[in-house]
Amino acid sequence: MDNGQYVTENEKETETLAAILAGTLHPGDVVAFRGGLGVGKTAFVRGLAKGLGIDADVSSPTFALIHEYRGSEITLFHFDMYRVRNLDSLYSTGFYDYLDGNGILAVEWSENIADALPENAVVISIEHGGGDRRLITVMGRSR
Repeated sequence: MDNGQYVTENEKETETLAAILAGTLHPGDVVAFRGGLGVGKTAFVRGLAKGLGIDADVSSPTFALIHEYRGSEITLFHFDMYRVRNLDSLYSTGFYDYLDGNGILAVEWSENIADALPENAVVISIEHGGGDRRLITVMGRSR
């Protein structure tokens, strides 16, 4: 999947788009999500998991801060940074430890930790487009 703008008409299309992106990801990659409440960030992560061959019940880690989804070949670490407001609270999530790992990080509310994201993070911005339509922008793919 290339950098660019995409339009999906429903949640299933959003998941399909994410599964395509998953095919371009490698261990150590960070996918940083931007977008308000209810735009489909978790649906996108659900599609990433499917595309990575991970059979899991993906849900928002709002209260847990992180969910781990293990596949046979890779692990998807799903972070929610909604409540993270400073570097001290970011350290308490263990985020930095995961950056050096061999999994893929999916980070919701990444705008709250923008200064801590690696330069090569893939940034996914999702906006409402009316009804179930989503406007999705992919930035940062270098491969």
